[in-house]
Amino acid sequence: MRLLFIRFSSIGDIVLASPAFRCAKMQLPGVEIHLLTKQSMKAVTEANPYIDQFHYFDKDLNAVIQELKGLQFDYVIDLHKNLRSFRVKRALSCPSYTIKKLSWQKFLLTKFGLNFMPDRHISLRSVDTLAPLGVSYDGHGLDHFVPNGLQLPVNFLPESCSDGFVAIVIGASYATKKLPTPKLIELTKLIEGPMVLVGGKEDAAAGQAIEQSNPSHIFNACGKLNLHESALLMKQARMVVSHDTGFLYVACAYHQPTVAIWGGTSPKLQVEPFYPDTMSNRYWNAIVPNLSCQPCSNFGLKKCPKGHFNCMNHQDLTQIALKIQSFLNNLQ
Repeated sequence: MRLLFIRFSSIGDIVLASPAFRCAKMQLPGVEIHLLTKQSMKAVTEANPYIDQFHYFDKDLNAVIQELKGLQFDYVIDLHKNLRSFRVKRALSCPSYTIKKLSWQKFLLTKFGLNFMPDRHISLRSVDTLAPLGVSYDGHGLDHFVPNGLQLPVNFLPESCSDGFVAIVIGASYATKKLPTPKLIELTKLIEGPMVLVGGKEDAAAGQAIEQSNPSHIFNACGKLNLHESALLMKQARMVVSHDTGFLYVACAYHQPTVAIWGGTSPKLQVEPFYPDTMSNRYWNAIVPNLSCQPCSNFGLKKCPKGHFNCMNHQDLTQIALKIQSFLNNLQ
């Protein structure tokens, strides 16, 4: 059997879909797993041992469709469900199964506060897409892999981090998913021990401002590492604090304890941290209670539509710091 999975982006969504790749590979004898995704997602996917062949594209989807036509897939497993994935399915003309995207439920939740979302995490719904083939969830959580032999640059971390550190992911794809920089500075002042800030080049300036507020305890790694190296950094951390962004789920894949800070999105969208069935109490959601305007979108927005940004401005930073310390105490 030859399966083509479609999941174009993003980092977090691909990691959240990873149980579907694993369960299909492990439960369907002799199956050949292919993945179609964007070229920009290569670093997220290339080391996954459950995927036999990768098909990457940048802008020219037609070229990759022509390549796929010659492979004679038995089924297409569409975990993205958009116009592009529809084009692929139509062009290949083979049986397909498509994830339940719950678009109207998400619309009612984000626009009117009406929650008709099923109590079923997105990772489980990804595996559910394979149910007609006899595949079920194995209870083993998320996956993320880096190429064999890859390590952090020599002496990258300061000596203060040699006995462990808290990784804080300060970035996110949209402003409504991020604590403002002054709030992050305030939070880091409440956390004991060394901290390493994780983010992309776009987060470097904010990271520098946070680092300068407490340079003896904070190291700014934003923009200094590639995706693989950033994943290794979080794998080495004692625990991870993160907004709703891709590295939150990478941390879950490495079974790190996590504190997830929620702004414009919400666990109600069934995207909260996800762990193996054998791991309980591995995460905590930091969320302002009783906000009728949360979540305001599926993926985040450039600015608060209400103008007050209460979902982040009213976060209980003391409570977050206490929860972080509780996780650290339990690791000792």
